[in-house]
Amino acid sequence: MNDSARPSFRSLDRDECMAILGRNSVGRIAYTSGNRVQIEPLSYVQHGAWLYGRTSNGSKLAATSTHWAPVAFEVDEVEAVFQWRSVVVHGGFYTLVDDGRADHDAEWWQGVQLLRGLIPDTFSGDDPVGFRTVLFRMAVQDVTGREAVPGRVPVLAVAAA
Repeated sequence: MNDSARPSFRSLDRDECMAILGRNSVGRIAYTSGNRVQIEPLSYVQHGAWLYGRTSNGSKLAATSTHWAPVAFEVDEVEAVFQWRSVVVHGGFYTLVDDGRADHDAEWWQGVQLLRGLIPDTFSGDDPVGFRTVLFRMAVQDVTGREAVPGRVPVLAVAAA
């Protein structure tokens, strides 16, 4: 096989990773629950160095922590087997609460407003996933990414008849 026909792989820089996080809205979060690693898909919104999302009360993810827990998060963009981008984030998971404290309420309302950019009826009477009552954010502390680019397909010369 000609080397130009082979796919190439490269690391993405932080700005490229953040751009991928910003243009997507569904990823997978990995966390520990008991002695198992759990992975769940979820919708999210990226804002600065934070990812905001929701989960259900009583879920394993919601039970992870009310203050801080280490988690990983992944987002992929896949066009073909050798044409994709993948981003992995490591950071802290924080449950946001609306408990009357001004600093908590401001964080909670910021999360709600950001999520309303994705699902306008978030936390309203018309919320399509109203059972997801636990609001959280994840700090984008460490982010890495990879990209695969397909190789060039050689052009075959066609013999004139």
